[in-house]
This record gives sequence, C-alpha cells and structure tokens, in this order.
Amino acid sequence: MTSQQKDARRTLVTTPGDRDIHIERIFDAPRDRVFATYTDPELIPEWWGPRGTTTIVDVMDVRTGGSWRFVTRGEDGSETGFRGTYREVTPPERIVQTFEWEGMPGHVSVESATFEELDDGRTRVVTTSVFHTTEERDGMVGSGMEGGLRETYERLDELLARLAAG
Repeated sequence: MTSQQKDARRTLVTTPGDRDIHIERIFDAPRDRVFATYTDPELIPEWWGPRGTTTIVDVMDVRTGGSWRFVTRGEDGSETGFRGTYREVTPPERIVQTFEWEGMPGHVSVESATFEELDDGRTRVVTTSVFHTTEERDGMVGSGMEGGLRETYERLDELLARLAAG
C-alpha cells in the first residue's frame, strides 16, 4: 500500500451541505501535541502547505480576536498569502478562524477545527469550512485543495513522529 493509499483511508473529505467542506483526519499523536502543532508559529513552517512549498509565518497571534497571516513560497519563488482572524481558541479542544486567500480578497470562509482525544492515544481532527456561496465552496474544491491537504497532513504526520521521537 502506498502512502497516498494509506492517507486516503485516514483523511475523509466531504461536502455535506451547499456551502461547506467537512474534513476528518486521525493523527497518531495525543491531542495536546496535535493542538500545539496547529498553534506554535515555530512549528507551522514544518508542515503547513504542500510539499515543495515553504511557509513563512508573518503574523500568528493565537487567541480569540487575534490574527494570522502565512506566506507560501513555491519552488519557482512565487509567493501567495493567506490570512484570517481567530474567532475562538479553546486549548486543546477547538479553534474557529477565518480563512482568506489574498489572491481573491473578500472571499472569506470560516473554519472550525475540533480536536478529539481518542482512547488509543490518537487524535481525530474534524474541520468544517463554511463558504458564503456554493460557487466559492466549489471553487475551493476545484482548486486542487484535497491533494494539497493530503500532502499537508502527510507532512504533519512526519512532524508528529519526529516530535514523539524527541
């Protein structure tokens, strides 16, 4: 079984409503560690974004009312920015934030991520992204988001394994 096949079994991406994307993923790490990787600006560049990109944390003020901005740099040197605000931060259970690609300003989705500790020491992360319109949601799905997400989660798996090894 390839790593992509394993990942496809671990990551579930669905569109249950007209404006939302639902993502479920189980990580082989305790909830506190997974939550820390989502909220530590020094760890974000280790996993955020697909392979072949570099992520720079410009702003990351992880608190309710705080903001964030990341810049990804492709292998060709091109850069693109993403930003948002934190609407709710409840460690280590939940993050609600806005998400906006600076290439399409004004198209803002709201992402809710919950971190569920499983009995076997793993963590289920459930993320729901809600868009203003079905067209915005479909545009995100059609952008290749799912492939980039799977690569991002593979990178997060690798980081979590390195952190566990010490």
